[in-house]
Amino acid sequence: MSQDVVVQLRNVTKRIGSKTIVDKLTFDVPRGEVFGFLGPNGAGKTTTIRMIVGLISMSEGEVLVNGINVSQHFEKAMMHIGAIVENPELYKFLTGYQNLIHFARMIPGIPKERIDEVIKLVKLENRIHDKVKTYSLGMRQRLGVAQAILHRPDVLILDEPTNGLDPEGIRELRDYLRQLAKSEGTAIIVSSHLLSEMELMCDRVAIIQNGKLVNVQHMREMVQQQTDEASLVVFEVDDPQQAIRLLSESVSVTEAAVTPEGVTLYLQRDQVPDAISRLVGGNVRIYSVKPASMTLEDKFLELTRGGQIV
Repeated sequence: MSQDVVVQLRNVTKRIGSKTIVDKLTFDVPRGEVFGFLGPNGAGKTTTIRMIVGLISMSEGEVLVNGINVSQHFEKAMMHIGAIVENPELYKFLTGYQNLIHFARMIPGIPKERIDEVIKLVKLENRIHDKVKTYSLGMRQRLGVAQAILHRPDVLILDEPTNGLDPEGIRELRDYLRQLAKSEGTAIIVSSHLLSEMELMCDRVAIIQNGKLVNVQHMREMVQQQTDEASLVVFEVDDPQQAIRLLSESVSVTEAAVTPEGVTLYLQRDQVPDAISRLVGGNVRIYSVKPASMTLEDKFLELTRGGQIV
């Protein structure tokens, strides 16, 4: 195993009766990466997360954490994992600090200094001695993350961590996870239905559908809209219909359309100056010319043919 790879899935499969829920998933997650896990309703992503953390068994395949087989050496593998599956489990009648002390006692070798460090990392210093029942949902999520990283895990797994958070809480969590991956080299696997947040948060994204891996790609490549022959270009002009007519006469126009952003069409790079000259010569005023890019949501819907994410 490469020194930088923390999590490996190899042909991970889950069957219940005659139905295959997860079908031969294979991918790696390296150290220091935020890895997004997306899928439509019933795609199998939560089942996959549960298999990674050993909550349910695999029918076939293996999960390795730092080279340790989760099925064969469960306790040893779990020492390298921190996870929140669905909602963090906390004692609401205790303070945040007492919750962390209680959890720290379960794992040998966690000093008080580490508890203070994670409290500062998740920015709960001012409320850590209040009872958890007085916490907002966002504060509970942050305390859950603090609990999950107390033992300095090599991988942090979060299933829908932004559920119920307000925009400020979502941004704080996103910034914190990026910092955690960078500063501590933690591999982070996160699933979420908020595609705009995943686009800002993740280095790579895996999309599964019907239990099968559809695509694994770096985010910057995922949202680029390109082909080998041409790329999609947006012209913001004062007269879209006249622009399409002029361009049809002078260049090879492919799939030209009027959108809220402007006139969009596929052009090769060396056709763009000719298109601009033609529009200017036809007295069409040009306000901007820019390459179009797909959002993660666009790409997700394209790959899953409109499957609904949850």
